[in-house]
Amino acid sequence: MDAATQATTLKNNSIMKYIIFLLVVAACNAPQTTSRAVPAGTETAASQDSVIVPAQYDASGQLVRVQKSEAEWRKMLNELEYNVLREESTERSFSGDLWDNHAKGVYTCRGCGLPLFGSDTKFDSGTGWPSFYKPYQAGFVAEKPDETHGMSRIEVECARCGGHLGHVFDDGPAPTGLRYCINSVSLDFVKDK
Repeated sequence: MDAATQATTLKNNSIMKYIIFLLVVAACNAPQTTSRAVPAGTETAASQDSVIVPAQYDASGQLVRVQKSEAEWRKMLNELEYNVLREESTERSFSGDLWDNHAKGVYTCRGCGLPLFGSDTKFDSGTGWPSFYKPYQAGFVAEKPDETHGMSRIEVECARCGGHLGHVFDDGPAPTGLRYCINSVSLDFVKDK
C-alpha cells in the first residue's frame, strides 16, 4: 500500500470513529426529558412507600403480568415517569435521584414493585444513569431489539408490567461483562433495614 492510500485509510478510519462517537453520545442523551431530582427531605410518596412486590406465577409457571389501561398508568405515574416507563423516553444523564445512590438495598420497578436489581450489582459506569451488571433474578428483566435513533441496541423492560427501564450493553464489568443502563425514574429503591 502506498503512502497516499495509507493516509486516506487513516483519515477514513478517524472519520468513522468520530461518527460512532457522535452516535453513542446521541443515544445516551436523546430524547431528553428532565428527571425528578429529589432533594433530601422532599421524597415523593412513591419513594417513601416503596416496597418489594413479590413475583406471582400462573399455573404454567409464567410470571403474572400487570395489566393497566393508559388512564390507570397516567393516574399512577407523574408525567416524567409515564414518558419513560410507558413511552420509552430517557431522562437526562446525571439528573436522576438514584444514579449516585450508594445505599444497600433493592431497586424495584416504579410501575409495579418487582425487584429488578440489587445494590450489590450496581457500579459507577460514568454515564450518569444507574448501572448494574446483572438483574435481581433471571426472568425479571425482559430484553427486546431496539432499532431507534439509527442504532441497533437491546432495550430492557420490566417483565411484569412492561415498563421501559433502559438498555443493556456488553461493556460492563466482570463477572457478566454486561451494563444495564437504567433510568432512575423507572426505579424505586427499598433500603435494607
